[in-house]
Amino acid sequence: MQKTLLLLAGGFVLGLSGRPDAYFRILKGITKEWRAIERRRLHEAIKNLYRSQLIDCREHPDGTISLMLTKNGKERALHYNPEAITIKRPRRWDGLWRVVIFDIPEVHKSARDALASKLKQIGFYPMQKSVFVHPYNCTDEIDFLIELFQMRPYVRFLLVQEIDIDLALKRHFRVTV
Repeated sequence: MQKTLLLLAGGFVLGLSGRPDAYFRILKGITKEWRAIERRRLHEAIKNLYRSQLIDCREHPDGTISLMLTKNGKERALHYNPEAITIKRPRRWDGLWRVVIFDIPEVHKSARDALASKLKQIGFYPMQKSVFVHPYNCTDEIDFLIELFQMRPYVRFLLVQEIDIDLALKRHFRVTV
């Protein structure tokens, strides 16, 4: 669903972009994502998006159909923009730590480095080279990043009640129970 939203948002951005260099960058990203999605999964994802009211369909007199993001769909697509990902801080911390661990092979070094960099950028605490901790709910954001970097087989997401460096993490994130 996230990939399909990205494709639709890419088309939307392409339509709004007025710079030729941006066209090629956008088209390259869209083409890469398009190849990654199996046709059957795409049709199922479109059905699910339609049911969830994230997209709307319009049939034209010439028989073609346009898929458009609804207002809610545009908001979700912007939410999944990799450059704009943020983790919202709730009023109260639920007392659980979100731990991302990974063992990504050397052949995928660039994706591994990009993932680690992005985790730091969005506020994760690097507990070790491949272990990152955050106190707030971020399941959707992490799923999106894992899919974006195509590292699903190598990344695990844990919900943890206790960590031996609990006090240091609470101080770092300024959280209280």
